[in-house]
Amino acid sequence: MSPLLNLHHQLEAMRPVLLRFAMLQLRNESSADDAVQETLLAVLEKPDSFAGKSSLRTYVTGILKYKIIDCMRASGKEKQLQTEDDESEADLVDSLFKANGHTIDMARSWGEPEGTLEQKDFFKVLEACLDKMPDKTARVFMMREWLELDTEEICKELQITSSNLWVLLYRARLRLRECLDLNWFAVKH
Repeated sequence: MSPLLNLHHQLEAMRPVLLRFAMLQLRNESSADDAVQETLLAVLEKPDSFAGKSSLRTYVTGILKYKIIDCMRASGKEKQLQTEDDESEADLVDSLFKANGHTIDMARSWGEPEGTLEQKDFFKVLEACLDKMPDKTARVFMMREWLELDTEEICKELQITSSNLWVLLYRARLRLRECLDLNWFAVKH
């Protein structure tokens, strides 16, 4: 099989994952599909740009990240997200802490973060953890931590206050910690 044909097959296999990621951020099937198509086209137009210093999936997702940011900035639309059940979120947060403010369970040792991030299975578990979160919480987390948008951009895009953003980020990190502790780090030790 020729290298270009092999690349085409690998990209086609990645497409559903890329599309889910783009949908989480863009909330529009057409825009998400366009961003993914532009990403795949960019990789296929310059296949020699992939130097192999990371996995192909990491490389392609990095390109998609910038396509999503470009799409969000170009759209100029501010979308209102569905509200989530704050009471159940507050109960979740309260259940993780003692009365003195310390966590009930100490976080497990996560080992070598750089090595863990290189593991293909980690991303599958991370994706599953994000899928279990409320959409709004997962989207805010991905905008901040993966797309690296600043507070002002996220607040403008989602029409939320900065304090609401910080609460959502806090909740997302707590949920991710709990999910990864149970589904990744507990399994690895």
